[in-house]
Amino acid sequence: MALKKGDIIDERKRYPDSCGLVLKVMSGGEGFEKIRCCGHELTLEDLVPSFNQERGRRAGGVVVGMPLDEKKVAADSCGLRLMVMAGGEGFQEVICCGHSFGAGAIQSLEFGQMRTEDTTQAQTPNTPHQGTA
Repeated sequence: MALKKGDIIDERKRYPDSCGLVLKVMSGGEGFEKIRCCGHELTLEDLVPSFNQERGRRAGGVVVGMPLDEKKVAADSCGLRLMVMAGGEGFQEVICCGHSFGAGAIQSLEFGQMRTEDTTQAQTPNTPHQGTA
């Protein structure tokens, strides 16, 4: 059985003493094998029906809300995309379609980029308002 969009993997299901990594599948997942975190291997056995927001989940190198995209490291993959929902202090890697990807596969949303004004004005017959009417 493969992962499908909407599935949630919770490390605390089988490992209550872990950092509490929670990942949600955004797309892909046909070639999913396992996720390594805190020395544990998370598989399809760690699927949960809903995300339980409990205390004690420890954040780490992967930022909550950022997607991990398999296509960034392997163009010939099933395209697994996971969103980090919580935890992640002990996150090591995801293995899917025989490829291994980790925090380097985080999609860049380029936060903090300043917008610049377009200094070239289009030549139109309309002119800006000037003077008095």
